[in-house]
Amino acid sequence: MSDVESPAYVTGHGLLTGRTAVITAAAGAGIGGATARRFLEEGARVLISDAHARRLKESAAALAEEFGSARIASLPCDVTDEDQVQALFDTATGLYGGLDVVVNNAGLGGTCALVDMTDEQWSRVLDVTLNGTFRCTRAALRAMRETGGGVIVNNASVIGWRAQTGQAHYAAAKAGVMALTRCAAVEAAEYGVRVNAVSPSLAMHPHLVKVTTPELLEELTGREAFGRYAQPWEVANVIVFLASGYSSYMTGEVVSVSSQHA
Repeated sequence: MSDVESPAYVTGHGLLTGRTAVITAAAGAGIGGATARRFLEEGARVLISDAHARRLKESAAALAEEFGSARIASLPCDVTDEDQVQALFDTATGLYGGLDVVVNNAGLGGTCALVDMTDEQWSRVLDVTLNGTFRCTRAALRAMRETGGGVIVNNASVIGWRAQTGQAHYAAAKAGVMALTRCAAVEAAEYGVRVNAVSPSLAMHPHLVKVTTPELLEELTGREAFGRYAQPWEVANVIVFLASGYSSYMTGEVVSVSSQHA
């Protein structure tokens, strides 16, 4: 764990008041959960989804207790299943009468040397991380095309730019998310839809700490100029910016949320 202090939490400023949003992989303490909280703090109505139904239910209940049940809803969704993806977006438009923002946060990692990697390991990471982002982006564009505007924010990773041992499948998937973002942005412009991505380096939370060795965590934090990892809400702040009117002339961009210097 890093000994360097994190900055003070930034309070909401109503940047998303009246907006409706879908956020995938939003159960728990990671970037998705932090994004759901930040969107609610900024005034949005949010439908959160996750493949883990129990954690999703618990997360939605906690958010409803804090922010009220009128602005938070949940629906389990495995982004590798097209029927479930379509049900998610049908539910969002049914609940809110439209859709303003989609945050594609679902992804799957893992560590394995390429020489030992099985087809199943490769395909599983690609299907969740890249294909899942494709399915949700496609569904979002179809919904937003009908209403004449919206914003899509994808979660990529600096690993899509930089090599890391044991991460060939994840790096390929995240590089694909970046390329998908740029191509989707060009096509979506005629619908008034903006498509951007964030590219975090190291955003840690309790679940991730449990599966990260102290040696690897020390190595990764050593690459960061601030000498610490990001808090998930620091990445969520950039997602809020991309979802808000403050980024109205940005599309097809991949924004690095990183202090890496090596």
